Amino acid sequence: MSIIKKHKNSCEYNPQILKHYEIFADLTEEQIDKFYKVIIPIQFNKGDVIIQEGEPGNSILILLDGKVEISQALTLKTDASQADTREKSLISLSSDLRPFFGEMSLFSDDDKRSATVKAITTCSIARIDKNNFFRICNDYPEIGNKVMQNIARVLSNRLKQANQNVLKLTTAFSLIIES
Repeated sequence: MSIIKKHKNSCEYNPQILKHYEIFADLTEEQIDKFYKVIIPIQFNKGDVIIQEGEPGNSILILLDGKVEISQALTLKTDASQADTREKSLISLSSDLRPFFGEMSLFSDDDKRSATVKAITTCSIARIDKNNFFRICNDYPEIGNKVMQNIARVLSNRLKQANQNVLKLTTAFSLIIES
């Protein structure tokens, strides 16, 4: 079931669907509605860059419909004066997974985006600006506590996976060097 109903040039979102997103786990419909009221819906076409690595960011984004690819730039020194810059695809996310991204900009002193997010298909995104996000969390501490725990759980799982990936790469690199 799509969260989006298209009416001419705008989209109407069903807040009932938001309860299926991990960021809103354990919130009541009334609590989720606080965020629903500040959501800025944005449509992206296939191939559009949603977030550009290194650019300033001050919002969290929720993928409502579509598929995105998250990548980071790799800079390889080819010699003292030249660098080969390529994008490394990290993951593709579908709205079926109910993902959110850009959350690091909510908590970082450095507001630069850490990765590029590109639309693989036409995408519908719900953006919640940092000021609105923290206003809700501060005005409604019970909501803020639950949402922060949800984000912390997701970030913890992502960090655990990243640590496992680093260990695998370190092991592979060590085996290559030894042979």
